[in-house]
Amino acid sequence: MKPTTLLVLFTAAILEAGGDAFVRSGLRTSAPSIKTLLFVAGGLVLFSYGWVVNTAPWDFGQLIGIYISFFFVVAQIISWLVFAQPPALAVLIGGAFVIVGGIIMSFA
Repeated sequence: MKPTTLLVLFTAAILEAGGDAFVRSGLRTSAPSIKTLLFVAGGLVLFSYGWVVNTAPWDFGQLIGIYISFFFVVAQIISWLVFAQPPALAVLIGGAFVIVGGIIMSFA
């Protein structure tokens, strides 16, 4: 697997988890103008994720394992830093299985 492929997949994971964080933040705010801004930002970032993932000339099915591993890690970091929700021990243990499974799926 090329380093550029890993970079694109990591970028896609940041865009997907980040777009979701914008939407989640929009759902939790009461100021209509801020809510709208967060929803629009979330939509744009999620569209960017879809564009990044689907324009690359690869078999995404083969790369889904490493992508899910990246997504898990990025989502946990965002959850911790943005929403002050550190991962529980069970999430870390389950996440270890996600990462190992992603490596097996991608490199087997």
